[in-house]
Amino acid sequence: MFEKEPDVARHQTGRNSGVVHAGLYYVPGSLKATLCRRGVGLLREFCDTHDIRYDECGKVVVAVDDSELERLAAIEKRAQANGVPRTRMLDATELRTIEPHARGVAALHSPTTAIVDYPGVAQALRKEIIAAGGSVRTGAEVIGVDERPDGVHLRLTVAGSASARPNGTHEVAAQDGGRVSVVSERVGPFDLLIACAGLQSDLVATFTGEDPSPQIVPFRGDYWLLRPQRRDLVRGLIYPVPDPRYPFLGIHLTKRIDGEVLVGPNAVLATAREGYTVGTVQASDLRRTLAWPGFHKMARTHWKTGAKEILHTVSKRAFVAEARRYVPELRTTDVVRGPAGVRAQAVARDGNLVDDFVLSHTGRVLHVRNAPSPGATASLAIAEHIVSKVVPEPAS
Repeated sequence: MFEKEPDVARHQTGRNSGVVHAGLYYVPGSLKATLCRRGVGLLREFCDTHDIRYDECGKVVVAVDDSELERLAAIEKRAQANGVPRTRMLDATELRTIEPHARGVAALHSPTTAIVDYPGVAQALRKEIIAAGGSVRTGAEVIGVDERPDGVHLRLTVAGSASARPNGTHEVAAQDGGRVSVVSERVGPFDLLIACAGLQSDLVATFTGEDPSPQIVPFRGDYWLLRPQRRDLVRGLIYPVPDPRYPFLGIHLTKRIDGEVLVGPNAVLATAREGYTVGTVQASDLRRTLAWPGFHKMARTHWKTGAKEILHTVSKRAFVAEARRYVPELRTTDVVRGPAGVRAQAVARDGNLVDDFVLSHTGRVLHVRNAPSPGATASLAIAEHIVSKVVPEPAS
């Protein structure tokens, strides 16, 4: 495994809310629906085996008024079609028995929705790879892929390490002002390449001549944290009824495995694929976004929603007001600035937000082109699915 960062889980895996989704929202029969349900079982078993904390804290999706009841009923119908266990509709009184500080006219309760330590899962997977005789090279960025008759060859830049077969070196500035040696290296051949590049998945796909569509458009999600003395506002997970036009679930309250409670995220266009603050701009990333025809079509269609998300970014009061719709006791003074993440959202050339998981397989290379939420929940099932597609069955 080649990982460009100094350690695993530095981006989406380590910056999500830690939720193990039960499979409420996804179109029945889609890869998301199928692999999410399979992934829950695999992940639970993996956590039990590796002594990783896993808390089935449950979740409520709250309809704050009658206008949201039809959408909530549609979610319940999908949950049932997807085989999500023990979901049930709650009235306003029953909601308060599950989440005493939540308010709404109805809610869908999913008691098997859970939280987990995803960076811990990633570290355990790393150890398993090594124990099985594999290797995990961190600080090794893939910058090129060559398919040849003998297999797949990779071109890397390897920071701060000696090269087995160097073909040149140069230096780049480190964040602390020092210098880090970067070595160019070629490795291979490999029988098969599986590219799971997340925020860079479309760029890595172009290394093997794949269609640039769908392209990743990064959306930053900001979180606030409940102050410790106000964490009793939430027992588990409290979500709004999402807008079905978007693959985002809205600003919600999420208990984490370490006891912290997140409020968020919003979903605002990021000016860097790996930029976690408002002021972070990566010119090449921004140019790619602005040059993509699908981005402009998407922006024209959804500009009102985009403006609202910008307001949530610049106004703490507006951000908290979204969560106050279903937890009315929440005050602006109850939260402090929390972490942020960037979602790799695939956008098609026609401007549509790609909702389902997307895999492309040509020759010796398979690319994971789109794996947003519930990608972490489904990760082990996605791996199982990939193996079934590209690894031949042993001869009997």
